[in-house]
Formats: sequence, C-alpha cells, structure tokens
Amino acid sequence: MATETSETDPATPGGKQRKKGRLIYRQNAWTRVTHWVWAISLFFLLLSGLQIFNAHPELYIGSESGFEYENTVFSARARAVDGERRGITTILGQEFDTTGVLGLSGADNRDVRGFPSWATIPSNRDLATGRVVHLFFAWVLVGTLFVWFLASFLNRHAWRDLIPRVRDITELPRDIVQHLKFKFDHGGSYSPLQKWAYFGVLFILFPLIVLTGLTMSPGMDAAWPWLLDIFGGRQTARTIHFITMALLVLFFIVHIAMVILAGPLNEMRSMITGWYRTSTGNHEGESK
Repeated sequence: MATETSETDPATPGGKQRKKGRLIYRQNAWTRVTHWVWAISLFFLLLSGLQIFNAHPELYIGSESGFEYENTVFSARARAVDGERRGITTILGQEFDTTGVLGLSGADNRDVRGFPSWATIPSNRDLATGRVVHLFFAWVLVGTLFVWFLASFLNRHAWRDLIPRVRDITELPRDIVQHLKFKFDHGGSYSPLQKWAYFGVLFILFPLIVLTGLTMSPGMDAAWPWLLDIFGGRQTARTIHFITMALLVLFFIVHIAMVILAGPLNEMRSMITGWYRTSTGNHEGESK
C-alpha cells in the first residue's frame, strides 16, 4: 500500500531540504467527499447569510430588540457625520468608520447596506432568494454532517484521529511553537494542534451553527421550545450564529495558510486522492 522513496522535496519554508518519506493512504473516501461538500456549502451559506443579515444589519443580546432597548452589540449602518454620509460600524458601543466596506459601499459610496454587494449571494438586494439559497445549503450541510458522523464512528476515524487524548494536551504547546516556526511534521496522523482545531470545528462549531440556525426558525421554536432557553432567545441565537460563522471564516483562512506553508501539492493530493507523502521515518497511521 505504501512505497519508499529517496527523492528530495523542494526547499521547505525554513530553507532546508528534506527527503520524501512514504506515500500512504491517509484520507478515506467519506472524509474527502464530505470535506469538499462542506467547503461548497459553507461558501454559499456565508454569502447568502450576509444577504439575510443585510435586511437588518444589527445584532443583539437578549430575547428582544427594538428602539426602546439598549442591547445592540454590533451594527453596520450608514449615517450622517458632519454633514456627510458615512458607513459606521459599531462593536460593543465602539464606533468605527468603515465607509467603502461596511454600512456604505459601492460606486462613489452610494450603496447603503451592511455588507457590500460582492460579499453577498445574490449581489443585488434579494432577501427571498438569499433565504432559499441559505436554507438549501443549510440542509446539505446537516445531511453531510450526519453522514460524516455515522461513517466516522463506524470506521473509528473520529475516535482514532480527531478526539484529543491526554498526550495531545501535553504536546500542544510544543506543536504550537513548531507551527509558529513553520516547522511541520508530515506524519501519518494529525498533530495535536490539528486535532484540537478539527475537533473544535466538527464537534463544537458545526453543531453550534446548526442549533442556533434552528433557534431562529419560529417553526422549530414551536416544536423545540427548549432551544430558546438554551440560547437565551432568538436574538442571542442570531448573534451566536454570526460569531460562529466568523470563527469558521477564521478557521478557513488559517487552514488555507497552513496548507500553503505545509506543501499545497501534498495536502491537496491527500484531500483529492487520499494519498499523502509523510516525512522520512514517520509512517504511523497509514490509513484513515
């Protein structure tokens, strides 16, 4: 299943040459398919979600909202400042001029909207279409999550490769330092930092964004009123939903950066074909 080689890789970020290790089957078909379905789903969910957010570009903490309440934690609106219309973003009471990006954007800054047109699906103001796209890919995400959880527990991928152990806690500081130095261990199994990151996304952020999304549905609230109790009301659930989305975007940015720094061809081959080349002398965990 694996082949030995003594070829030499191009220079690593540290400028050193390293010999190639074995080519191993690292990612099974279930992992690869769900990975790409999630990537596509989250892209459409993000941009359609911003279209929905633009219908009311404010976030609150609590179960109620309105002019008589002072529970706004985030807003992106346009307003007059010294006789000139500006885009003003407010975060926890602190105001920032974000003209051209948030609150006011477009040609000559004439488009009054929370997020600019290039960041929403569809790009024009169309709340109905945004909701249709959002709900469609939300159910695609939920269905794919169910398939992944079922397959990963049956083949023990989740227990074997993703759930952190005591060793992953003790070795985490060292692994963080190694990543900050751009020193990556191309092993057959995930490093402690990878385990904690994937565990956080798959077992915390994904369930959280699904549950808060359901909490914003009046129909689901009628069927499962306990959702409102858990998240402190529909408005708080909307805020948590938005923050969770932001954390997923942050994870995506860091994830792409790590793929590029660790060797994009090797990482992409792993998620397309399943085959991954380890560092010399590190051949543990040959199949997932």
